[in-house]
Amino acid sequence: MGKNNEIVQSDSPAYQKPAGLVKSFVRGDIWTKLSALIMGLGCFARKQIVRGCIFLAFEGLFIWYMINKGAYWISMLPSLGKVGPTKEIVKVLGRTTEQVTYNDNSFKILLYGILTVFLIVAFLFTWALNIKAAYDAQEKEACGKKVNKFKDDLRSLVDENFYKTLLTLPVIGITVFTFMPIVFMILIAFTNFDGAHDGYITSLFHWVGFANFKTMFSGSSGAGSSSYLGTFMQVLGWTLIWAFVATFSNYIFGILVALMINKKGIKLKKMWRTIFVMTIAIPQFISLLYVAKLFDKDGLVNALLMNWGVISKAVDFWGNPTSARILVLVLNLWVGIPYLMLIATGILMNIPQDLYEAARIDGANPVQQFRYITMPYMLFVTAPYLLTSFTGNINNFNVIYLLSGGGPINTKAPTSAGGVGKTDLLITWLFKITTGTDSLYYFASVISIAIFALVATLTLLVYNRLGSNKNEGDMA
Repeated sequence: MGKNNEIVQSDSPAYQKPAGLVKSFVRGDIWTKLSALIMGLGCFARKQIVRGCIFLAFEGLFIWYMINKGAYWISMLPSLGKVGPTKEIVKVLGRTTEQVTYNDNSFKILLYGILTVFLIVAFLFTWALNIKAAYDAQEKEACGKKVNKFKDDLRSLVDENFYKTLLTLPVIGITVFTFMPIVFMILIAFTNFDGAHDGYITSLFHWVGFANFKTMFSGSSGAGSSSYLGTFMQVLGWTLIWAFVATFSNYIFGILVALMINKKGIKLKKMWRTIFVMTIAIPQFISLLYVAKLFDKDGLVNALLMNWGVISKAVDFWGNPTSARILVLVLNLWVGIPYLMLIATGILMNIPQDLYEAARIDGANPVQQFRYITMPYMLFVTAPYLLTSFTGNINNFNVIYLLSGGGPINTKAPTSAGGVGKTDLLITWLFKITTGTDSLYYFASVISIAIFALVATLTLLVYNRLGSNKNEGDMA
């Protein structure tokens, strides 16, 4: 070491990364502590004027909202309304009429109550952020480091914190339009919200606890010859069968069609692809309704079969549970195969041809090549699609509703089950319950929770075991 070298020691403490909420408050100075009461005060003390104004404005708006509306919605949440619509007899121009006065609105109380709870959570998060920001500025000032100004914050949002800029709006959108409706739907399951208790016009609805779940999953329904649980298990069983067969039949046949079209020597490949894609281009509302009419008792299929002497009387395809289920599965191939054909075509073009050349040299026939080269490659690449397709088929409303309408009716189901049919999926059953004369929204909410639990569990379990997820990049 040279003689002129000196060890320089600094009296300033070393700057540490932002601390947690408790540590920030405990170790903070008077301005940081006062920020717990007046948000932004710690920022003002360090001349972070714009940041302090944002915190203070958010606190002011929150207090204003809670005083004007928020406190009311929160206070009404436990009861969901106290005074329903009232009627009184009044005389108008000498004529006696009945006048209805609408008071509390259970639906709005639940909806705005949830919004207020989310706003309170957002306020608490911002309040904690304000204290930590004040302490962080205090530490930087004590260490002699530059305290960020507003222009530094803006520069950071387009540089090292650019991910926050990109994700802020999507996160807000997901919270408002996805997460909050899910919370609202779950809470409806614990009320008696239906056509007779609409929350405003007819009468208020209230909390009923787990009574709806007890009714749904109990051994007796009080009506009909079958329990709600028995009906639910029948619909659930058919839903899983439908999802499994519809997914894998479309998958296998879609790959086979892609292989046939892309096979060397096949002419007019563009024309064949265009013909299949036409089923995607035509709206399902038109094509599926048209095909459903073909198989009616007075439809074209029955007419042709009788003219050809194959049958002596019209067959009720949609009136028989077995034939109706077979039909929806077969006709779903017509709708689903084109999607898989397009996906498979793109993947097949990227399989290294050297693999097939080596297999042919080793004496592998086309079936063996398909089994040991094509399918493993396809499964590795398309496994996530298979998963999303399976979960999508669980909630495949269009095909079932437009073809069979869920029929034929299950006569053994409870009479209050919305006229559930033999081909109904959980999602179409849910629709019937909410659009019937009773409009059992609470019952539909219970089914929705069951669907969500089923789909979420299957998705998480299967996705974590997919080879394409665990061994990403192996097929590159």
